[in-house]
Parts: sequence; C-alpha cells; structure tokens
Amino acid sequence: MRIFLASVMFVVIGGIALAAERPVPLKDAPGRQMTENLCSGCHSLDYIRINAPFMNRQTWTAEVNKMIQAFGAPIAAPDASTIIEYLSANYGPPG
Repeated sequence: MRIFLASVMFVVIGGIALAAERPVPLKDAPGRQMTENLCSGCHSLDYIRINAPFMNRQTWTAEVNKMIQAFGAPIAAPDASTIIEYLSANYGPPG
C-alpha cells in the first residue's frame, strides 16, 4: 500500500511540476526558429531574455562561439551567423 501511495504522489507532484513549465516565446523575426531549435537543445530560452540587456553584437557573437567551442554545441558556421544576427537584432541594445 505504501508503494502505491508513493507512486500516486510521485505522479501527482511530477504532473504539477510539468504543468508549471511554459515555453519561452522569442520575438518573431527571421532566424527565430533556428535559434529556438539549436539553442533550446542545451538550455532554456529564458537565458536569451535574461541576458539581453547586457548583450550587443560583439557579446552575442562571443556567447554563440563559446557555446560551439567550449560546450560543443552542434551549430554550423552559417547557422551561427543566423543566430547571431537574430539575437543582435532582437535582443540587443536599441539602435
């Protein structure tokens, strides 16, 4: 009986935890789909929005290159350029 109750509790608590997680919408612009697909494989897309106030083209370039070189993100050079362009245009300083 204890195992059954423990199993039920696990399912209920796990269901609540999963229900609380919501997808992070990124700004709709060219490069969004690629950015979502390639970046979300390793980390939450919250990372982009949280760090955006501190990032410009130079820092986004360094960040994407770090993900590729230091962490082994499987991103081809043309895709990295698309991601950098998207992040710089949509999550960087205005102007």
